[in-house]
Amino acid sequence: MEKLWGAVVGTALVLRTMFSTPPRRLALDARLALVARTAPLARPLNIRWDERQIPVIEAETDADLFTGLGLVHAHLRLGQIEIMRRVALGRVAEMAGPLALGLDRSLRLFGFRDAGPATIAAMPAETRRLIGCFLEGYNHQLMNGGELPPECAPLAIGREPWNLADFLAYSRLMAADSHWLSWGRLLKARDRLPGDEWAALWRRLKAAGISAPAVDGAGALLGGRAGLGSNSFAVSGKRTESGAGLIASDPHLAIGLPSPVMAVGVASPGFHAAGLMMPGLPFFPVGRNRNLAWGGTNLYAQTSDLFDAADLPIETTTEVFRVRGGRDRVLPLRRCALGPIVSDGPLLASKSTLALRWTGHGAGEEFTAMLAAARARTAEDFRAALDGFALPGLNITHAGRDGRIGHLRAVHVPRLRAGDPADLVLPPAAAWPLADLARGRDLPSSLDPAKGVVVSANEPPPPGGIAIGHFFAPRDRAERIAQLLAARDRIGPDDLRRIQRDVVHAPALALRDLLLDLGAGSGRKPAAQRLFDLIAGWNGAYDAGSAGAAAFEVTLALLARRATGPLQRAAYDALRQSRRLIAEDLQALPRETLVPAFEKALAKAARRLPPGTVWGDIHRLRPGHFLSGLPRIGRYFRAADLSSPGGNDTVAKAAFGLACGRHHVGFGAAVRHLADLGDEDGHFVCLLGGQDGWFGSTTAMDQIALWQAGGSVQLPLRPETVARLFTRVTRIEPL
Repeated sequence: MEKLWGAVVGTALVLRTMFSTPPRRLALDARLALVARTAPLARPLNIRWDERQIPVIEAETDADLFTGLGLVHAHLRLGQIEIMRRVALGRVAEMAGPLALGLDRSLRLFGFRDAGPATIAAMPAETRRLIGCFLEGYNHQLMNGGELPPECAPLAIGREPWNLADFLAYSRLMAADSHWLSWGRLLKARDRLPGDEWAALWRRLKAAGISAPAVDGAGALLGGRAGLGSNSFAVSGKRTESGAGLIASDPHLAIGLPSPVMAVGVASPGFHAAGLMMPGLPFFPVGRNRNLAWGGTNLYAQTSDLFDAADLPIETTTEVFRVRGGRDRVLPLRRCALGPIVSDGPLLASKSTLALRWTGHGAGEEFTAMLAAARARTAEDFRAALDGFALPGLNITHAGRDGRIGHLRAVHVPRLRAGDPADLVLPPAAAWPLADLARGRDLPSSLDPAKGVVVSANEPPPPGGIAIGHFFAPRDRAERIAQLLAARDRIGPDDLRRIQRDVVHAPALALRDLLLDLGAGSGRKPAAQRLFDLIAGWNGAYDAGSAGAAAFEVTLALLARRATGPLQRAAYDALRQSRRLIAEDLQALPRETLVPAFEKALAKAARRLPPGTVWGDIHRLRPGHFLSGLPRIGRYFRAADLSSPGGNDTVAKAAFGLACGRHHVGFGAAVRHLADLGDEDGHFVCLLGGQDGWFGSTTAMDQIALWQAGGSVQLPLRPETVARLFTRVTRIEPL
């Protein structure tokens, strides 16, 4: 009966949303009119805006700067931030109704709030003061900024001021271990497969995840971070025209709207920087100041482990869950000495009783480190600042005006973790102490390498030393970037732009050749032969106009579905190694089984791909909000449906899994960033979407065409250039 009532309430909410008023279209000046003109400031401040609603905040004090940042974040991304705040606090049912209760239980079990008191107690006074100013500015805009964004009414989001505990829970959500959603898939396989089959699969997954080069080389819930990837590479002044460093980064995130990042510039007595911020967090994970620029990629550091808690003492508490369209519920939350019993919730459901031990349950924080990094003048200052960065784990590359470059690993991970776990779920005896964590200075790094470049693309760290993690991305992207950089003696900004858009994946040719070998000498119908010839002529480039890429991918997907079971494919995808492991499965089959399976897959692919079909016809890009899937109202919350280049493991990542036909990119490059340290104005960004999170705004999706064309928006540092390009000025007066 309860599930039936939940379905009824959910249907009613969907129908109500479908027939709600569409977002009204707002030009830039109308949007800027919604910015509060007063704030809790000591002195007046100016916010300069360019034509794409990117702000540069100019303040006379650092405290006022952070108040202005809070106001800007609320103005541009309030709906997005408020949704994710409710996710962090396990309050999704307040927006979505009874069917979200299980999700809320999982979210509260993750313990995003647990470290709040200890983190506050350990936080330096300046950090706490600046975060407090940020929250004052955010709350002022939230409570006084006019109408709420269009998605707030359908989701029952009202005005509710933030406190520091809310902020810390939100930041912990954004720092969630990227393995958790992967574990959800793996636990299903662990529960359903016979023990010996699971043990064999686990050994294969470990071998692939920690491997050298591979054969071919969901995350919206966790703030778009669950599948976080990225490329970031820097070039030494020894190899640039100016003698200063160059750096380019393109974070890989869930493709959606609003963009998972926003572009901002800041100027105050203590800060002069610009770059990309995650909505709701006032620091630059990617950015630059006058002396340094930096970017990052997911380190795939495993900051947590699952433990078998079946024989451990367990305590039970209860919490109230408020439910839209239903009565409040009181649900139990269990925990033991090792952590919360996360198997009680649907996200990590298991037949076993599983406890989560996570470094995020401790007092570490990233704000102090990132504030110091933004003010760093030298490579040594920058690296020392990031030694205090706790989580999530990041590869960070940096380049300097002095031509120096480097690559470091910023995370706090268990020092005593086993390097070769026998199972996904560990025995309690393998538990590591939260108080004994390795820091960035304990992990591999490089500074001023002789080759004059550093590259990060989620590749495994050097072997040996502390076990940072167990599963990493294939080396393909890192090796392709290094190859392209090595091809030129002198490198300029345009070279980096071309590399960011590269769609060649040479390792895919090994799989292509496997398919060609299976089809050699066979007689087949003309339609299937046409497709076979396209595969034979394909060069490994995932251009939107490539017929060979379409033929290869659809044929491979159909063949893989015949050769590999769904539980195995889900496990492969969970750990970013599906192509390598699918190739192993195919090669393990007897030829007399594999050849007929290939011919059937080829014939079926030929029926799905009429003559003239190219990769961009089936590989589509359509960023959208989660409301975009609703009839009628959904069209106002999504962008146009466009063809897209790129593939699962190309530098210009546009991931899709296995493509049996037309599909949309769900994960990939979501922003491009480039900095030339030889020029304070040599700083450029482009978002796959737009700067504004207000649906109906003319700057909500205006950068998509620019993205498709390979263009960018200048985000300068020189005050005179800012004044010339950022012509609209909002003056904010003290209350």
